[in-house]
Amino acid sequence: MEQIIRVLVVDDEERFRDNLVRILNGKDMQAQGAEDGEHALVLTDDNEFDVILLDMKMPGMSGKETLRHMMHNNIDAEVIVLTGHASVSGALDMMELGAFDYLLKPASVSELLKKVRLAGEKKFLREGRIGMRDILSEES
Repeated sequence: MEQIIRVLVVDDEERFRDNLVRILNGKDMQAQGAEDGEHALVLTDDNEFDVILLDMKMPGMSGKETLRHMMHNNIDAEVIVLTGHASVSGALDMMELGAFDYLLKPASVSELLKKVRLAGEKKFLREGRIGMRDILSEES
């Protein structure tokens, strides 16, 4: 895929967030971080993202509240929920709200990159920036 995936990493753990942003930027993506839900909402008002990696458990506005606000504001991004608390039922609740998928922390870098690329492809297909042929030619 030649499209650059724009990613927002929303996580209150600074070290995790900064490392993830660095890794994504090193994989030909454009990534930036937000330390909480409030900051994420400000960033999504001013910038367009293809994929949002959203931590479920944060001080202040939770991931669930943040996702609700994003959906209410018609943020057009695929959301991947990150949870370190093995709350699969909570993550499934987030998917019912419109999240693309979820990952349990700590996820492997390869698994995380795979999910981000799949979410990015879904957004690009929806917007008509790529077609199924583009995806199928990458897989062969």
